[in-house]
Amino acid sequence: MLLTKTLSLIAVMAVMAAPQEQPPRVPESIVFAGETYRFDRPDLYERMDRELIAFTYSHTLSTLMLKRADRIFSQVVPILKRNGVPEDLKYLMAIESNLSPTAISPSGAGGLWQFMKTTARGYGLEVNDEVDERFHIVKATEAACKYLKQSYAKYRDWMTVAASYNAGQGGISGRIEAQGQDLAMDLLLPEETSRYMFRILAAKLFFEHPESFGYLIEPDRCYPYKAPKKTVEVNEPVPSLADFAKKHGTSFFLLRLSNPWLRSESLTNKNRKTYRIDIPSE
Repeated sequence: MLLTKTLSLIAVMAVMAAPQEQPPRVPESIVFAGETYRFDRPDLYERMDRELIAFTYSHTLSTLMLKRADRIFSQVVPILKRNGVPEDLKYLMAIESNLSPTAISPSGAGGLWQFMKTTARGYGLEVNDEVDERFHIVKATEAACKYLKQSYAKYRDWMTVAASYNAGQGGISGRIEAQGQDLAMDLLLPEETSRYMFRILAAKLFFEHPESFGYLIEPDRCYPYKAPKKTVEVNEPVPSLADFAKKHGTSFFLLRLSNPWLRSESLTNKNRKTYRIDIPSE
């Protein structure tokens, strides 16, 4: 028995000591939103290499994102297409929130697209103590499309649009004017925004070819999207969402899990606004 335990311990230690998978090589080029980006300059090569390394060795987050991908992308991609936004812009969510619909940053940005409260309201989302549509996947994605299309009308380049999503249109426009360039890839930018663009390119490679990063996850171990059993329209106050959930054959916990935009135990709804509340399937 002691020998067996010793051999098992040695085996575990051998696995732990084994070298990590090598990150994928920097490709010659990547096509993103219809544009080709090359890495034939030493600085471009190194900046891309850094992000490929980060995705390779951020094991917990990288694994979780791969598991979440189908659930999130299956809901978001049709909205992007319907709004004329290239599908590749879905990778902004991976960089912004690690594909977590309930993510909240230290600065208070929330949801898949990480809207600040003021910005969210400016793009038509309701944000208060009871309802926060930054956490509504469909409505937040519609709002993100508005921002992205507005930004594209200004810059005519989707990577510059992505940079502006991180740094703000004012920040990008100011640097374009000061440095006499047209595209964000040609600008000297703060490190966070500079990395942001290459992280998006690395994200595209990561989700399209996870095996090249050393990740092999069986489909049945991923988190699928489950459509709600039904959707109930509510245009009056709901004093108790727990009672509402019970009435519709579910629990308050599962109701909130399916509707993370509901932020309280009740829905005052003084203005008699119509809300669509998903009732989760069993």
